[in-house]
Amino acid sequence: MKQYDYLIVGAGLYGATFAHLAAKKGKQCLVIDKRPHTGGNTYCDRIEDINVHVYGAHIFHTSNKDVWTFVNSIVEFNRYTNSPVANYKGKLYNLPFNMNTFYALWGVKTPDEAKEKIEEQRREAGINNPRNLEEQAISLVGKDIYEILIKGYTEKQWGRKCTELPAFIIRRLPVRFSFDNNYFNDLYQGIPTGGYNRLIDGLLKGIEVRCNTDFFADRQYFADTARQIVFTGNIDEYFDYKLGHLQYRTLHFETEIRNCENHQGVAVMNYTEADIPYTRIIEHKHFEFGTQPRTVITREYPSEWSAGAEAFYPINDERNERLSKEYQKLASGEANTIFGGRLGEYKYYDMDKIIENVLAKEI
Repeated sequence: MKQYDYLIVGAGLYGATFAHLAAKKGKQCLVIDKRPHTGGNTYCDRIEDINVHVYGAHIFHTSNKDVWTFVNSIVEFNRYTNSPVANYKGKLYNLPFNMNTFYALWGVKTPDEAKEKIEEQRREAGINNPRNLEEQAISLVGKDIYEILIKGYTEKQWGRKCTELPAFIIRRLPVRFSFDNNYFNDLYQGIPTGGYNRLIDGLLKGIEVRCNTDFFADRQYFADTARQIVFTGNIDEYFDYKLGHLQYRTLHFETEIRNCENHQGVAVMNYTEADIPYTRIIEHKHFEFGTQPRTVITREYPSEWSAGAEAFYPINDERNERLSKEYQKLASGEANTIFGGRLGEYKYYDMDKIIENVLAKEI
């Protein structure tokens, strides 16, 4: 007889949410994770009495009231609003692209003036059928915004020239003709009060969890313990890379304590010029309106993924999209395994979509 109803591989947001909902229905779950902690990429470390987002900035946002109600039933969320700033050669611009940005770029003061400037640059570019990300961006927002706020950041993020990236990556550039610095359009956003560990701990309360435990180190043993597997790791690894390796981007972080109360005045500052090797600096205390006497910052460096590194972002170009679909076909034939999350489905999901997907499952 199987010991568990579900073996859940991965204690990140998908696995923790699934385990929580399954346990509420009386199911026996075992959650394992190869990392020394739960929470996946939402995990926070406590430094200088500040919750430090170890794997990069995580801002929860959603327009789904059911999802917002669900997460707040586990831990109350604060009112943090994401309003990042872009730094290009020492000059600061508000994101997303809005009237504050256009004023800083061109000195325009009205929406009509801003629209006219963008349209003028679109016409000058004369791009009718964008063939790549560069042409798509210029055709949407003109040359100035592309060269100052998109080109360098994007090429650092993806490790490829914008002319080598597909146009579809950037088809929905946010352009806002108001003085609204709120990056997201969602109805709800915030950070768990006390950090993301409180959310994950709440989801996993009363559930058996084993960290430092690698599913692939004893795959048959773990598979034999449960009626079904919930797999949130790399889908290509599950199938022993039989169709080839999917590609990812990974991140490297440099975190330091600064002997000042406030380093940059904002939680996230993007560095959009190509000559600066990191893409952004995160000042963690601002996620929770901290007033600690010192502060903690993290520089974020993207790079190409290799075996042993953490896989952060699926690379959604044509080659990987095609290969991913082939792996999804294999996954559909695994009757006793549920594949979920960014890595299990090879899709870039925001956190609310992860929870929304789990809530929709028949558990």
